[in-house]
Amino acid sequence: MASSPFAFRFFRAGGVDQIDLTDTAVLAHLEALDLKLWMALACPTKGLEIDARTLDLIDADHDGRIRPPEVLAAVAWALEVFAVDDLFHGDDTLPLGKVSTATETGRAVHASARRVLADLGRPHADAIRLEDVASVDKIFAQTAFNGDGIVTADASPDEAVRQAVADTIAVMGPLTDRSGKPGIDRAKADAFFDQVATYAAWLAAGDAEGVRALGAETGAAFDALSAVRAKIDDYFVRVKLASFDPTLAAAAASPEELQALAAAQLAPDDERIARWPVARVRPEAPLPLRDGINPAWSARIRAFVALVVDPVLGPGRSTLTMDDWTAVVARFAPHAAWIGARPDLPVGALAPDRVRALAGAGPRDAVVALIAQDAALEAEYRQIESVEKAIRLRRDLLRVLRNFISFADFYGKRDAVFQTGTLYIDGRSCDLCLPVHDVAKHAALAGHANAYLLYCECVRLKDAEKRTIVAAVTAGGTDNLLVGRNGVFFDRKGDNWDATVTRTVENPTSVHEAFWSPYKRFLRLIQEQIAKRAASADEASNKALEENAKSVATADEKKAEVEKKPEKAAPPPKTFDVGTIAALGVAVGGIAAFFSSVLATFLGLGMWMPLGVVALVFAISGPSMLIAWLKLSQRNIGPLLDANGWAVNAFARVNAPFGHALTQLAELPPGAKRLLDDPFATKRTPWRRYVLLLMVVGLGAAWALGKLDAFLPAHVRSTVFL
Repeated sequence: MASSPFAFRFFRAGGVDQIDLTDTAVLAHLEALDLKLWMALACPTKGLEIDARTLDLIDADHDGRIRPPEVLAAVAWALEVFAVDDLFHGDDTLPLGKVSTATETGRAVHASARRVLADLGRPHADAIRLEDVASVDKIFAQTAFNGDGIVTADASPDEAVRQAVADTIAVMGPLTDRSGKPGIDRAKADAFFDQVATYAAWLAAGDAEGVRALGAETGAAFDALSAVRAKIDDYFVRVKLASFDPTLAAAAASPEELQALAAAQLAPDDERIARWPVARVRPEAPLPLRDGINPAWSARIRAFVALVVDPVLGPGRSTLTMDDWTAVVARFAPHAAWIGARPDLPVGALAPDRVRALAGAGPRDAVVALIAQDAALEAEYRQIESVEKAIRLRRDLLRVLRNFISFADFYGKRDAVFQTGTLYIDGRSCDLCLPVHDVAKHAALAGHANAYLLYCECVRLKDAEKRTIVAAVTAGGTDNLLVGRNGVFFDRKGDNWDATVTRTVENPTSVHEAFWSPYKRFLRLIQEQIAKRAASADEASNKALEENAKSVATADEKKAEVEKKPEKAAPPPKTFDVGTIAALGVAVGGIAAFFSSVLATFLGLGMWMPLGVVALVFAISGPSMLIAWLKLSQRNIGPLLDANGWAVNAFARVNAPFGHALTQLAELPPGAKRLLDDPFATKRTPWRRYVLLLMVVGLGAAWALGKLDAFLPAHVRSTVFL
């Protein structure tokens, strides 16, 4: 992008240089700002705490996302309508004196606003409100024609045209008119009437000579023929095979199967009977039409005889030969070919007479003219929309820029458009809360923000509505932030929701917390081991009790058996395993030697012993503190927003001071008085003091003895320390 002589001004926040939008002149030169200096390059139009209609008006290609070209286009359009200063003091009212008449766009907006005011009966008003435009839009949307190129079934006073529109909606599916009613546009109408023409041509082909074999009764007769054709073909194939080999005329079922089916008392139309031949197969035998028919096919054969055989071959026939069958099929061959050519179109759901009525030029021309009449008002509607766009951009455009080009609202008032509310939990409030649609997908990316995250399912009891949020915990301890804990979430509208933690992403919240984390983990490990040992011991005890209870019932019998058996010599007493004792001794000695060496090292430090203690503490806590410091230095909101569909263009850091501002801990209000007389306070006992005193005396004595040892003769040292 070409450089500009304009001197942009930046402010530092989140470790990033961000454009200062308090200077009104910057808007006129915004196109010259390098895109690499924008905080975001894309954001969704839904799920943000800003009027979604405003974002839809900025989203020129209507893909649900806003990008830099669309932002720049909105700024350029607004600058044609207003002076730069007027974009910083917007509300829901548009003073007409603020609209520029020096540009064509400004004059068009001014004229449209005047027309709307005249339609509302306020032609001399000097300002127009957003609700005025919305009310005109509402009235306009309820008229028969509203400029969107979609017409509803009641848009025409002609009943025939209304029915044609209704048929089109039923067959092609509806579009939503601005009035909210179902309707159709030109594309739907053209597709519908093209189908009507195709289907009507097919219907006309059915009236050709030979296709209607039996006149008006052809359709019913053909259906009756189709119902039995495969079965009659099967019969005559079996008859030919039986003429070649009589054994091939056997029934489809074995004698055993026939006996089993008879015992089952099947219904005549059972499928297991229907799969047998339509009649008994014999060599060169015609098909009986009156008697000897398979019960599962008797009704269909009777319909075939009444609708096909009698009209084609003459009434009174009791059998059907192969030649007769061939003649019947040939009689209906043209009709079968016509049926096979039937177009597979949705319009076929309409009655044939209705299709023929719609095939003329009149219905199509009337519907197309109706749609054209509606579409002619599009420019008029766009003029009203331009007034709405002017009011909304004057009110919201600066806020969009402060949350897209820069994150001034986030680092300033901390009410950015992506912050959805505040979560209160565990004695703190978390202001950095974002909406979430897919927790697993969101957490996979948001975890890279290096922030401690709480995913919460929120329920509003008054209407049972549910939503999911993620809250970043950026200050305070996290020991009590567990899955299943409950809190209260307040959205930006002030509504409160019951919030339950469903998932956590653990990261450090401060270096101070990281200092104690090794000791907390050590204590937690000890607690877990004690709990496991206690549970194991309890399980063993219960098992032993159960076994003892089972053995009581047979104790007398076992005792009697023992008394009957000859006494055995008592087993020799068990002796200690010397090897085990030696191993235990070596282990105890090794442990004692380790602690002795550690103690000797500390005692050898002399007056530097306190520094040794400090060094030991930092050797334990130092790695955790270092890791915490590294993660906290990399904590940023970029991955959180990217997981919600943003394209954050910078490393938006959340350092420790800002983190304390985003997550506020419970504090007594200024001027509050605290009564320290707690009736339930833990009673102090002196044993802690005694233990501490004993440790100090012991360390002091050890140090003194170490110094004394250096001055005593060798024979005295050997006598004393033996």
